[in-house]
Amino acid sequence: MKVTKFEDLEIWQLARELCKYVFFVTSREPFSKDYRFRDQIRAASGSAMDNISEGFERGGNKEFIQFLSISKSSCAETRSQTYRAYDQTYITEEQFNELMSKTDLISRKTANLIQHLKGTSYKGPKYE
Repeated sequence: MKVTKFEDLEIWQLARELCKYVFFVTSREPFSKDYRFRDQIRAASGSAMDNISEGFERGGNKEFIQFLSISKSSCAETRSQTYRAYDQTYITEEQFNELMSKTDLISRKTANLIQHLKGTSYKGPKYE
């Protein structure tokens, strides 16, 4: 399947699901009342999603790789914040496991895409 828009990317779709799940778990008390932390984890998961789309739209592989790296870092930030949320008993063990699974999968798949892009001679559509 040829990817013609960022919405076609599996990692973007997975990051979108992560954002939706983060919003779900942070909408319940007591998490919803810790405004700064709630906003921080929502922003990190949103950054994981948004940097994939922004990098893709740049049209060049080098820029895309740079934005994928930022996305991967934001995913790691979300994973770290998941530990904090669990330690503060803001989320259940089941929610913790779900968030860890989602962030791990996105991180691995993003790393694989970065490696693939680094190994190709194709520079991206803006260089065609």
